[in-house]
Amino acid sequence: MIQLTDSHCHLDFPDFDSERPQVIQRAIDAGVTRMVTICTRLSAAPQVRAIAEEFAPVYWAAGTHPMSAADEPLATVDDLLALAEHPKFVGIGETGLDYHYSAQSAEVQAKSLRIHIEAARVSRLPLIIHARAADDDMARILSDEMKAGEFTCVMHCFSSSPALARVALDLGFYLSASGIAAFPKSTEIRDIFASAPRERILVETDAPYLAPPPHRGKRNEPAYTVHTAARVAEALDMDIDAFAAQTQANFERLFWKAA
Repeated sequence: MIQLTDSHCHLDFPDFDSERPQVIQRAIDAGVTRMVTICTRLSAAPQVRAIAEEFAPVYWAAGTHPMSAADEPLATVDDLLALAEHPKFVGIGETGLDYHYSAQSAEVQAKSLRIHIEAARVSRLPLIIHARAADDDMARILSDEMKAGEFTCVMHCFSSSPALARVALDLGFYLSASGIAAFPKSTEIRDIFASAPRERILVETDAPYLAPPPHRGKRNEPAYTVHTAARVAEALDMDIDAFAAQTQANFERLFWKAA
């Protein structure tokens, strides 16, 4: 059986409340050896941490999602660094910019993003970026911040432009493929992954969202990582075993605390 890591899911969401242990067991049975469950509001950190503590294959990360940046107290670097002391806390975020739904809060989103970048820089943990309809500002902020001091980063659920992909890759960042990359009409996204260095690709579900075929339109779960991996491997003209091994190595290099 191939082994994979779901590098981004939301196991604390109510969608899983009725069967969280079963969902995690199905992932294990499918060959998903690790899951990173993401806290999107720091007020929810205790619940997310508890899931990671209860289930051995589950790790966690935390930040303020850009769509919540205007509604939540602004995180501080110290807030994030305190969370990072937990042994199973492996990344900073998700953070980023989302102008599709929340363009009116662009200024506070950018301020929050820069705070998260500094926490990633200090902790040496990878930054987890959400980017939607904000490619130019995202490229500018990430490039400017890298000049101020190095940090590592994954562009989670990457579905942005080739131009943003190139900026991210040139900065040494990683791209993560979600179920979107497996949708029939996502040719451009698959082309972006096909042109990326193999050592900079991760896979994820973003569960409960974005289930890949043959489960599209239903609740997503970590077990379905295998479907996205198979489709991306095909786009890269790679054997699924080789692709799985590559993404496992990539994950361990970036998310070093979960290695």
